[in-house]
Amino acid sequence: MIDIRGLREYPALVKELLGRRGVEDSVVEELAEVDSAFRDAVSARDELRSRVNDTSRRVAEAYRNKEPVEAERLKEESRRLGVDLDRITAEAAELEKRRREIWLVIPNLPSEEAPVGAGEADNVVVRYWSSEVGSSDVAPNLEYPDFKRVPHWDIGAELDIIDLERGAKLSGSMFPLYKGLGSRLIRALTSFALDEHSDAFLEIRPPTFVKRETMVSTGHLPKFADDAYQMERDDLWAIPTAEVPLTSMARDEILEADQLPLKMTAATPCFRREAGSAGRDTRGLLRLHEFDKVELMVYSTPAQAPEMHAEILRRAEGLLRRLGLTYRVLDLCTGDLGASSRRTFDLEVYAPGVDRWLEVSSVSWFGDYQARRANVRYRTEPGGSIEFVHTLNGSALAWARVIAALLETGREADGSVTLPAVLTPYLRGVTRIQRPDSEI
Repeated sequence: MIDIRGLREYPALVKELLGRRGVEDSVVEELAEVDSAFRDAVSARDELRSRVNDTSRRVAEAYRNKEPVEAERLKEESRRLGVDLDRITAEAAELEKRRREIWLVIPNLPSEEAPVGAGEADNVVVRYWSSEVGSSDVAPNLEYPDFKRVPHWDIGAELDIIDLERGAKLSGSMFPLYKGLGSRLIRALTSFALDEHSDAFLEIRPPTFVKRETMVSTGHLPKFADDAYQMERDDLWAIPTAEVPLTSMARDEILEADQLPLKMTAATPCFRREAGSAGRDTRGLLRLHEFDKVELMVYSTPAQAPEMHAEILRRAEGLLRRLGLTYRVLDLCTGDLGASSRRTFDLEVYAPGVDRWLEVSSVSWFGDYQARRANVRYRTEPGGSIEFVHTLNGSALAWARVIAALLETGREADGSVTLPAVLTPYLRGVTRIQRPDSEI
């Protein structure tokens, strides 16, 4: 949630920043009005409560002084005050509920450094990288031979490592089934990534299903309920990303400053309904209801946040470079930022078979937006003030689209796929995937 004190003190600035995200002034004004009414109600409630307590004290005093008439008068006054107190208490509770409802769905304030724009078309390309040229401000050569212009779903079927039909038979469309080297490839990529992060990030294996409040903490609820899978009987939710449980690891806790930055990584399945995606990017591995991902998550102080943001981005880029995949870095504009994010860099790999840039990672800084929802705080120094941490996260990496790009860029003229050398130790020496009937 945004800092409500900032809205009270700098309403024009908050309106201006949220306006960059397309939030109407009327929404911000409604929150400010309800917040003001709530604070007035709380003040009136507390005053009435004090009067009730004082009157009760005076009743007891009247009885001690043998003044029964005065005592009865005061008791009647106390009853009237009690009725008013019940009314204003209920009013304050209703206003608090309404304030929270509005507050929870208002997106984060974008960073002043985030490009201003209306949507995807206004995102800014920061840099490109290819194995031939390295890092560059200029788009790389995207000319590929025809045998690499085959979509990954055809490659996966030819090599008998991806069976989308059987996946659909078991669970419905957009639930892929991997087998043989396809399954081993996911396992190899996961182990490779976790090993790369083990020098600085604590590996966690969180639950796959979480409580409602855990989803609320990251901003996935209530706004994005339609995109989530719910186990209604127990009110548990399938995680859309490991960011969700990792953000709440220290929910309602106070950390010490010397514990920060606290860095975590997790490999989990991720579940997303992809509501509204019918007929859009739904073929192959481009958009799935279930996929595997390695996530990086950091709790930090505000001062540590910029370097942590840069580190997560470096690590995600480092994996792509070691895999030899051509990619670009996008600085997302205000109109394309996720609701909880202040600033986000997306990594997109180029897949020649589908002739598209595919998002494989979003590296985001959330400020204290999520920490306010999860109530994750830290003590600035021994005996010092208590503040909210900053949270940051990034995929490093999401495997479905990475696999799509690996199959398409690694495809050879004979139909086999050459795999990145960094995966060889994780694949028991296998360096390429061949057709089942191949004699090579």
